Amino acid sequence: MTDAPLSDADLKALAAFDTPTVCNALETVMPERRAIGFTVRPLVAPFPDAKPIVAYARTATIRSREPARDPKQHRAKQLQWYEYVASGARPSVAVLQDLDGPYRGYGAFWGEVQTNLHQALRCVGTITDGSVRDIEQMAKGFFVLAGAIAPSHAWVHVEDIAVAVDIAGMTVGSGDLIHADRHGAVVVPLAAARQIPEAAARIARREALLLEAARRPGFSVDDIKHALAAADEIH
Repeated sequence: MTDAPLSDADLKALAAFDTPTVCNALETVMPERRAIGFTVRPLVAPFPDAKPIVAYARTATIRSREPARDPKQHRAKQLQWYEYVASGARPSVAVLQDLDGPYRGYGAFWGEVQTNLHQALRCVGTITDGSVRDIEQMAKGFFVLAGAIAPSHAWVHVEDIAVAVDIAGMTVGSGDLIHADRHGAVVVPLAAARQIPEAAARIARREALLLEAARRPGFSVDDIKHALAAADEIH
């Protein structure tokens, strides 16, 4: 991340939109990102009514099928992870890639304890292709997108911290700005972030013409043609 973090007002403006709308706006602001930067495989949203989040990524890889090789190193890595989550631009979102191959999600990193600890560190949620558990006991308001829901944490432990990760087809670097909701997540380049609200509003005006036409009595293809022509005039 090379650009300055956004203001609270900028973050709030982005959070007013759902993630599909942000993707639409990015297509106009940065056309070169039309087919990259977002999740392309389904993730579980155990709290589907959760509001969209906008936060800076704290990235790591995890494993759970086998224990960490060195218990002392494992504890040191735990503390390093918490220090990392607590540092840098806020709010943060934990983006964890599970490395256990075909057994991805074997053990859940996220549950009652971890969600509460992370929320206290101003981490607003997680996006992971691993698993989660303790759904009813999770910290209230903690945002979750996960690969699965599972009962055990097995030997789950952090492997590498602040590395590039791939979550459901979305490549994320440490410090990247993420917008996410029940649909999935997208990386929002800081260079484009402040242009998103205006672009989204412009798209909404164009779509309103098509929706209005669709609801008109006697609707026909000619109405689509006229609505599209009118939408093209909105810049």
